Amino acid sequence: MKPVGLVAIEAEMARQGADALASYISAGAAADDAAASIRRTGRLAMLAMGASHSVNRMVEPLYRDLGIDAVALPVSEQLTSPLPLGDRTVLLASQSGESAEVVRWLATAREGEAFGLTLDGASTLGRAVPSLVAEGGPELAFAGTRSLTLTLALHLAILARLGHNAGRALAFLPDLPESDVTPALEALAAVRAVVTSGRKLQGVAEACALGLCELSRAPAFALEGGQLRHGPMEIMGPDLGVVLFAGDEEAAVLVLGMARSAAKAGARVVLLDASGAAPIPDVISVSLQRATGMAAVLASLPTMQRLMLSFAAARVADVGTPCRSSKITRDE
Repeated sequence: MKPVGLVAIEAEMARQGADALASYISAGAAADDAAASIRRTGRLAMLAMGASHSVNRMVEPLYRDLGIDAVALPVSEQLTSPLPLGDRTVLLASQSGESAEVVRWLATAREGEAFGLTLDGASTLGRAVPSLVAEGGPELAFAGTRSLTLTLALHLAILARLGHNAGRALAFLPDLPESDVTPALEALAAVRAVVTSGRKLQGVAEACALGLCELSRAPAFALEGGQLRHGPMEIMGPDLGVVLFAGDEEAAVLVLGMARSAAKAGARVVLLDASGAAPIPDVISVSLQRATGMAAVLASLPTMQRLMLSFAAARVADVGTPCRSSKITRDE
């Protein structure tokens, strides 16, 4: 019998595509207002915690591609070492709308023209600022899966109004593509830790590392591709798993180069590849639909979710049931 937590996560994943499409369609006036503010200021700060911060990191390059001065920061960092926000539009994302840092920022440090992105319009965040509210209600399962996809859909509604071509991304909804991860799981079966990395898909890598930590209780961390080159290559070896993400992007050649280097150093390398490149010797390539921009994010996300969930299920008997955490983090 499957663990209760695993059943709950898979139930969230099963409806994330349909809920995401509905969220994009219903974004309406709130997305209009947020986009108008970003267009007026030309400067954007995206604040969040946990998986919501990973989503902001996924879309940060997409706003920059449109000429927006965009930065994604943890709310905790903004509270302790604040970036001046008075001349910026602020997108504050929280799937629950109740994370401790989000509530404190709203109460004590609110600055700039702020908009919320949340799954719960009745939450503290949803009530405090004009908000884009996703369809389908709050996420109940522990690890973020459906909430990532829905928050991406809300961002896509804003991005489309700013000029991002949303057509290909929308074509993936509501039936999100998922590739077979069995060879990848076999390659990672004996590793003691995992490092995830990418370039334009670094936000997906960061969500993957977070999910692996939460679900498998094994060490996992994310490093942007260039940062992984500058010293941490010393960790490479047969007990390390390296999970890389590449889209159809100019920097894909750098991701593929990292795959070759990590494999040469003996690491167990898995590449989730939406770049359209040929397979690399000694690297487990999981082929995804070739895509760029938000489409590349959505092409990668469901397979990444399946990989992290299956990796954890092979290691943890009660996967999806937290021991030291809670769905909503109410303490700083």
